[in-house]
Amino acid sequence: MAFGFFGSLLILSLLFKHFTCQLPNTDEFYVSNFLKKMGLYSSMSYNFSGSVCSWKGMHCDTKKENLIGLKASSLGLSGIIPDTTIGKLSKLQSLDLSNNKITALPSDIWSLGSLKWLNLSSNQISGSLPNNVGNFGLLEVIDLSGNNFSGEIPATITSLLSLQVLNLAGNGFEWSIPRGILNCKALVSVDLSSNRLNGSLPDGFGAAFPKLKTLNLARNEIHGLDTDFAELMSLTSLNISRNLFKGSVMGVFQGQLKVIDLSMNQFQGHISKVQFNSTYKWSHLVYLDLSENQLSGEISLNLSQAQNLRHLNLAYNRFAIQKFPIIEMLLGLEYLNLSKTNLIGHIPGEISELSILHTLDVSSNHLSGQIPSLANKSLKVLDVSHNNLSGDILVSLLEKLPLMERYNFSYNNLTLCALGFSPETLKTAFYGSSNSCPIAANPVLFERRGNGHKGLKLALALTLSTVCLLAGLLILAFACRRKSRKWVFKQPSYKEEQHISGPFSFQTDSTTWVADVKQATSVPVVIFEKPLLNITFADLLSATSNFDRGTLLAEGKFGPVYRGFLPGGIHVAVKVLVHGSTLTDQEAARELEYLGRIKHPNLVPLTGYCLAGDQRIAIYDYMENGNLQNLLHDLPLGVQATEDWSNDTWEEDNNGIQNVGSEGLLTTWAFRHKIALGTARALAFLHHGCSPPIIHRDVKTSSVYLDLNLEPRLSDFGLAKIFGTDLEDEIARSSPGYVPPEFSQPECHASTPKSDIYCFGVVLFELITGRKPIGDDYPEEQETNLVSWVRGLVRKNQGSKAIDPKIRDTGPDYQMEEALKIGYLCTADIPSKRPSMQQIVGLLKDIEPRTSL
Repeated sequence: MAFGFFGSLLILSLLFKHFTCQLPNTDEFYVSNFLKKMGLYSSMSYNFSGSVCSWKGMHCDTKKENLIGLKASSLGLSGIIPDTTIGKLSKLQSLDLSNNKITALPSDIWSLGSLKWLNLSSNQISGSLPNNVGNFGLLEVIDLSGNNFSGEIPATITSLLSLQVLNLAGNGFEWSIPRGILNCKALVSVDLSSNRLNGSLPDGFGAAFPKLKTLNLARNEIHGLDTDFAELMSLTSLNISRNLFKGSVMGVFQGQLKVIDLSMNQFQGHISKVQFNSTYKWSHLVYLDLSENQLSGEISLNLSQAQNLRHLNLAYNRFAIQKFPIIEMLLGLEYLNLSKTNLIGHIPGEISELSILHTLDVSSNHLSGQIPSLANKSLKVLDVSHNNLSGDILVSLLEKLPLMERYNFSYNNLTLCALGFSPETLKTAFYGSSNSCPIAANPVLFERRGNGHKGLKLALALTLSTVCLLAGLLILAFACRRKSRKWVFKQPSYKEEQHISGPFSFQTDSTTWVADVKQATSVPVVIFEKPLLNITFADLLSATSNFDRGTLLAEGKFGPVYRGFLPGGIHVAVKVLVHGSTLTDQEAARELEYLGRIKHPNLVPLTGYCLAGDQRIAIYDYMENGNLQNLLHDLPLGVQATEDWSNDTWEEDNNGIQNVGSEGLLTTWAFRHKIALGTARALAFLHHGCSPPIIHRDVKTSSVYLDLNLEPRLSDFGLAKIFGTDLEDEIARSSPGYVPPEFSQPECHASTPKSDIYCFGVVLFELITGRKPIGDDYPEEQETNLVSWVRGLVRKNQGSKAIDPKIRDTGPDYQMEEALKIGYLCTADIPSKRPSMQQIVGLLKDIEPRTSL
């Protein structure tokens, strides 16, 4: 009887103990509730059994009573963190929720007064950072990088006296760095890069941080002087690239600096002044980038003492004409960029002694002579373009090229044997070089000849090839005389150009424009990558056959676009901005120069420009495969001539894509997804990667082009700014089917990133449905355009009805429906409800078509 009684008590005590573990006031309850509500409720990869101290990523105190560490990175957690979850872990000292999809924080997280380590990086948290962050008085590390925070950095940061690591990179923080940061004297690492910060550094910034080792302020609009960093004696890494700093750079070379990146600022003065700073130990230097400043004088740095240097970039400054600097003692050098540094003479053969050099760029100089053997085994990138080099490209170097990542020998006087290189490679990487090997398709030409029989065979093959080549040219010439396109035009001779005088008047189907130019040869054309070419407005006339309609590609809002070949074989699209700029010539040139520096794989690069009277002419790389509007809706690649293009076919195997006319390009879901993702990346770069951010203002399918490699490229970015706000608004509001709903409100006066996002949503709808924004017949009479029709179907969970029949069976329907939902988010009526372009890129990347391109 007694045994039964005590046994019952034992069972009841165990039950009671289990019950108390589940009470909603334990760390186990709060953590499990957090993980389940954030998306791990049904996850089989996470084990909720046992004590919370045994769960993955959890760390308890020695008594196993309280949770002091929580690591839940890369678990796919998404959405808003609810209150009464992690905010109730009163003893928590370390919290790591990085690499998830968290969009907002709970209001009670700021009560975690014991927190020492906070990592929320690589999430999607938006809005301002509350002043409550000052409650973390014991905080030593805070990492909020890679989110969408905006507004000011809170002044309450002054309360974080124990803070050692501050990382706010990759957000949208604005205004200036708060003065309160000077109280955080324990800081060892500060990263505020890739934000929208401006203003100057707080007074006393250098003296405030005796322990600071790493400082990264890159990609902002902060201004100041080199002397602002003079007292940071413990600093080992300094990156202030892409800002507005000025000075002589002498004040930066001090202390124990190993990494120095001052690129893309406004530093001026004679670089030799750095020599006089005798306190700096050059033996510490590992990384040095002074590129794209306004430094002058000769390159006379103490390179002989910088024997640990691995990265050296001095490109695009205003150095004096000088010979190649002595660098053979830098045996650890891995990266060397001396492009556009006014170098003359020969490339020294000693450069081959740099055995681990993987990048060598000496382009856009005045180098002459022969290219040395470059026996560097690690060389992966080589650019010697735009020089005066001559002679043969050595066989030993040519044999290495297929193993390299990138190379360019263009615009020299070189000769080569073009074995194994495609015509496109010859055009882009060897342009201007002469091929001394007419039968280079024969691989034996690279082998050493050992007897007279091989020489006889070579001579015979050469003769036969020459005969065949001449015959082919005769046949081709005869065929071209019998059939020529309307856009083929006569190139005037140089003597004819000399007598061309203005003003010039040009007429297209819908536009008349005038170039008030007295002498065509007196107006220069600026080509960014080829500054030594002497090109004028007369060359533009010649390239476009006097802007003839036969060379017309399109007529957009900015003006007509023509196709042409400039001297040097540069294939371009010439856009005439006919509205008349509100900027002066100097301001317009500065703006176009800025746009020319903006590079991204998914942007159409601005090649150059010409200021012809009141007209601003933008010159772009020619996009061989036309724009998305023409391809999507089965239109010709350019403005059609009188002949019928319907029978034209072209085939090219590119990553598995077989193209036949315009209809063969967009017939798979995988390829349309590739276009959507590439366009989103371009817009995300403009919005988040440029400082200040660039609003496109005219995103539509006719602005998306496909280059020779079928990569999507967005065009026309930044042009609206040249004309002022009046035309900017006119451009933004005059694209039927793409106009955001907020533009109908009288208080809306200008485009925003959110209006770009709406337009991108329309483009995404077009890609998936194959329909035009307006004009197509939609099933429901009350729905008058593409956006309202698709949004109605998505709301009813009937998005599959909108999928283009051409791609319906080329991939899973659910992936296309997910993409429609992304477009639905982009086209929300209220701008604040639309996601950012960074978020859109992430959402599109989560959709991974399984079918190959």
